[in-house]
Amino acid sequence: MYHELNRQLTSQHEELRAAAHRFAVDVLRPAATALDRMEADDVSRAGSPLWEVFRRWYALGHHAAGIPLEFGGVGLDALSRHLVLEELGWGSAGLAVGLAVASLPFEFVALVAGMTGNKELLGEVVTPFVKDDEARFVGCWAITEPSHGSDALGVGIEGFTRPAEAGTCRAVADGDEWVVSGEKAAWVSNGTIATHALLFCTVEPALGPAGGGVALVELDGPGVERGRPLDKLGQRDLNQGAIRFEGARLPAHHMLVGPETYPVMLSTVLAFANAGMGAIFTGLARAAFEQSLAYARVRRQGGRLIADHQLIQGKLFGMFSAIERARALSRAALVHNTETFPPALAYSIASKVTCTQTALEVAGEAIQVFGGMGLSRDMPLEKLFRDARASLIEDGVNEFLALVGARQVLDNYILDTMS
Repeated sequence: MYHELNRQLTSQHEELRAAAHRFAVDVLRPAATALDRMEADDVSRAGSPLWEVFRRWYALGHHAAGIPLEFGGVGLDALSRHLVLEELGWGSAGLAVGLAVASLPFEFVALVAGMTGNKELLGEVVTPFVKDDEARFVGCWAITEPSHGSDALGVGIEGFTRPAEAGTCRAVADGDEWVVSGEKAAWVSNGTIATHALLFCTVEPALGPAGGGVALVELDGPGVERGRPLDKLGQRDLNQGAIRFEGARLPAHHMLVGPETYPVMLSTVLAFANAGMGAIFTGLARAAFEQSLAYARVRRQGGRLIADHQLIQGKLFGMFSAIERARALSRAALVHNTETFPPALAYSIASKVTCTQTALEVAGEAIQVFGGMGLSRDMPLEKLFRDARASLIEDGVNEFLALVGARQVLDNYILDTMS
């Protein structure tokens, strides 16, 4: 990194970033390279490098970074989390997403326990997760459906309260249990390897998508079936796959959120997820920039280093500037929305949309700096480009997220009436 503009960073922050960077160098990049060349079915099988990544991450205790100290977790501050996520994204965006999502259900249970006082699940799942040093507990976020993708995230926009738009994965109360039926689509990150799902399902179809519920589902019980791992263009090191529910039964206390608070909790999870995506893909953009900078300093064309050609200099400075803008926005959004409830969703969406687009543009420019060598599968740039391209769709396609963000701005932006 050229220079750190944030003077609030302490020596502890710097040490944490250095440790995360070393993990990215030693663990993520070698594993990501190997996983990218493997068949999708092989990525998640026993003996795959994927499991060594998870085990080493858990052994370091980083999986519990978002669990508050009062519940046994690490309780990292928001700035620290941004630093770590950027370094993980620098190492491998796909693996960074997988590691982050692995913790989401357990972090959400802790959040709900802290807000409502309902601590029944803490001892059942959060404590074992915090103590897990072998990646026995892996989470996923099960929201997307075969016929409902980004539209399931449309908090506040037209259609969010329309009954015809309600999701088809539904939970029905049955005594002191809930019965879940329906399918979550093949884009569920960690979908075929997760032990627990943070399930976003429909509870009151008459309310449309707003009539949802959030449940913690253990995925090793009856009524749960997995699809095959998804074979895709980018982020091939990120396991994704469908989950089908056929009469799966949950204890009543596993339904964490009902329709009355579903919209605000959906906004909270989306704000957190989108802010994290901003940090991760700032890291990917930086990785592409650093590779092109290093190449420009050794590659000669026209009788001199290409770093001495003004056209290349202009490209490099444009990439540098874009990354600094992405970091500033993603860090501000993640810090604010980690520390504020309810979150300012528009800022997290702006972070996700801006940083993923920046990652794709910087990776594309980096390929131009490399020329033909940038297209070679022997060079890491083409993977960065493919991974960045996938980011414009995951966690909500950027065009739709922009509509959700626009609604937030229209509803919440306060104009200065004196101007």
